[in-house]
Amino acid sequence: MPLLSFDNPVFAAFAISAAIMVLKAVAMSWLTVVRMMQVNGGFRSPEDLRRTLLNPTPDPKQLLPDERVERIRRIQQNDLENLPFFFMAGALYVLTDPPLALAQWLFYGYAVSRLLHFAAYISGQIHDIRATLWTVGSLIIVFMAVMALVHALN
Repeated sequence: MPLLSFDNPVFAAFAISAAIMVLKAVAMSWLTVVRMMQVNGGFRSPEDLRRTLLNPTPDPKQLLPDERVERIRRIQQNDLENLPFFFMAGALYVLTDPPLALAQWLFYGYAVSRLLHFAAYISGQIHDIRATLWTVGSLIIVFMAVMALVHALN
């Protein structure tokens, strides 16, 4: 059975967690737009002040940073800084043909840590909580990358 196939339950577990992370990251863009529309601000580009159907009464204040919008942008930036490492380390880890239960714990544990990180960030929890959740995900990535490296060197 090919390792990078949905017939491989380890790969299927990776695909599930990776797809959830992709959907979460894409959802952040939509959440940013929704929040910008709710607050009628947090825009970034001067051309956003042109009169349009969606912005019938432009105001220069719309270009000022809005904390409610910027918080979501920071969450998305954090995803963009972290998810590519998960995708790469996870795919390499699948190639080590690990035990299914361990792989599921790692893949789903990473996804849960990122979803909890989002919940902590969006609700304004203290840095220690966010840092703890980030650390869990980061250690999972490190473990998978080290295991891939060990297998590649053997």
